[in-house]
Amino acid sequence: MLRTMGRSPALWQLPVLLLLLPPLSRALRGTRCPEPCNCAPDGALRCPGPRAGLARLSLTYLPVKVIPSQAFRGLNEVLKILIQNTKNLVYIEPGAFTNLPRLKYLSICNTGIRTLPDVTKIFSSEFNFILEICDNLYITTIPGNAFQGMNNESITLKLYGNGFEEVQSHAFNGTTLISLELKENVRLQKMHNGAFQGATGPSVLDISSTKLQALPSYGLESIQTLIATSSYSLKKLPSREKFTNLLDATLTYPSHCCAFRNVPKKEQNFSFSIFEYFSKQCESTVRKPNNETLYSAIFAESEVSGWDYDYGFCSPKTLRCAPEPDAFNPCEDIMGYDFLRVLIWLINILAILGNMTVLLVLLTSRYKLTVPRFLMCNLSFADFCMGLYLLLIASVDSQTKGQYYNHAIDWQTGSGCSAAGFFTVFASELSVYTLTVITLERWHTITYAIQLDQKLRLRHAIPIMLGGWLFSTLIAMLPLVGVSSYMKVSICLPMDVETTLSQVYILTILILNVVAFIIICACYSKIYFAVQNPELMATNKDTKIAKKMAILIFTDFTCMAPISFFAISAAFKVPLITVTNSKVLLVLFYPVNSCANPFLYAIFTKAFQRDFFLLLSKFGCCKHRAELYKRREFSAYTSNCKNGFTGSNKPSPSSLKLSTLHCQYSAVLDKACCQEC
Repeated sequence: MLRTMGRSPALWQLPVLLLLLPPLSRALRGTRCPEPCNCAPDGALRCPGPRAGLARLSLTYLPVKVIPSQAFRGLNEVLKILIQNTKNLVYIEPGAFTNLPRLKYLSICNTGIRTLPDVTKIFSSEFNFILEICDNLYITTIPGNAFQGMNNESITLKLYGNGFEEVQSHAFNGTTLISLELKENVRLQKMHNGAFQGATGPSVLDISSTKLQALPSYGLESIQTLIATSSYSLKKLPSREKFTNLLDATLTYPSHCCAFRNVPKKEQNFSFSIFEYFSKQCESTVRKPNNETLYSAIFAESEVSGWDYDYGFCSPKTLRCAPEPDAFNPCEDIMGYDFLRVLIWLINILAILGNMTVLLVLLTSRYKLTVPRFLMCNLSFADFCMGLYLLLIASVDSQTKGQYYNHAIDWQTGSGCSAAGFFTVFASELSVYTLTVITLERWHTITYAIQLDQKLRLRHAIPIMLGGWLFSTLIAMLPLVGVSSYMKVSICLPMDVETTLSQVYILTILILNVVAFIIICACYSKIYFAVQNPELMATNKDTKIAKKMAILIFTDFTCMAPISFFAISAAFKVPLITVTNSKVLLVLFYPVNSCANPFLYAIFTKAFQRDFFLLLSKFGCCKHRAELYKRREFSAYTSNCKNGFTGSNKPSPSSLKLSTLHCQYSAVLDKACCQEC
């Protein structure tokens, strides 16, 4: 026997197979065509009636391809029809569902049909009829009048997980919608403005996980619950006046909830007024047993004495919206205050015009491009970029005033905010870097005034500034590749410190700026003590020099100190100032250098004024003033040639050094090359 089992192992496995046959047979019976239906393989499905006592008809895993017209004729008592998991089914003919007066629930899910089934001839008279059409990936459109005639009462439509791409005009015409679920239709991009025309409702609308870019402008008045989670393409909502009955909103973006905050009294609809009035009446009803209420004013006391009052109706009806706006994106415009809106325009125009003028004059000057001029061009370009940033912020603020919540997502996640953030970080770092180089160059020139071989040449300045450009570009690019982010706030500054890398990034920038400020202060102090000499200058000149230096240092300090202090605290996640108040720093302190630099380092200097009037003279303006500058220059050159240091008048080395120091310091104050030296 053992040898036999060894030769035929299938014989001893037979009992096991016999044990498995009952459940297999039950599973096979579950996929059979139910009575009274006829399910021809690869053919048509027919379920003729009448059939007494048949309340539920489940058609699953069937081999049929078509459900013909009048397929369910005579099933007058059926309550539920479920057509599910029938992948072979590709077509349901018009009129397949006809005259089913007691039908309460129709489910058509996970099939291969290509068009929305015709349900307009069901003529159900049941309240809250439920139609579920789900997971049919080949249906692309909800046509007009698709549900008209399906039911005379209220209906719930569960149309989720399909291949819908469009909802056409009048799609829900002739229906009274309690709830409409369009969630998880991941290809749904367009919903026609008139989709709800001719319909009453819906009270609940769920468009979660779709690609809808806009809601229809008509028919939103009935919506009480709006669900739009993970709807990332829906960046703009219709005006809040359209949602007159909305009580509960669960949205994707926090900024959209700002639309429903602080709705003025005049915008509240009649329903809210009724709720408010009845809440007062309820309170008086509880306290007054004699029913001296709104009801007693309308009905006789005997008529209302036995009434039960629904106090839930009188409870306050407040709109709940989620997710709530956070501290980084409060419910306000980009410029939170009106005075900032005015100031930012004045400052950005001043910065742009001032720096453009400096660049134009320096680049068109007939004089040789010296190191100070080259550095001044770099500084002006950096400050010009800061002006562009402010202009961009001011322009978007003007366009979105009063409705920023509808534009916040497009702005903060779009290329505009990224460009603005890049401009401001690049401009800020290049400006600080160039100011430091200018200060070091002046200190170096004065310290090594006698040693001409130590003088900084243009061939040295170009690679130094090239390094500054590369550094500033790198710092400005990092938030675009995930190190911090420009999308965190409406003013597009890198305020994202959620990760350790982002914190290190912010702290590195701030520390470098503080170090640069210390270097500038130290160099100006050394310059002042180097040129201060009673044999060369009077006391009033010392005072003038000190004042000019104080102005230069004060503008740097005003720009850097407040920003650095609050930014460092925020980097450690201990913010000492809100985003709203930080906008005051953005407008009043952040661009101080960009406005002041062209005036302090160029426009107020004599060399720049000379170049400016010489440039204007080329266009026929200020010719007399330009001629005076030309004569003065020629006179100074002639005087130097006649009174040159020759013979016994040759100065001593110490006198030459003092004279050179004096001339070089004048260059420090004017930020231009002293040609006479």
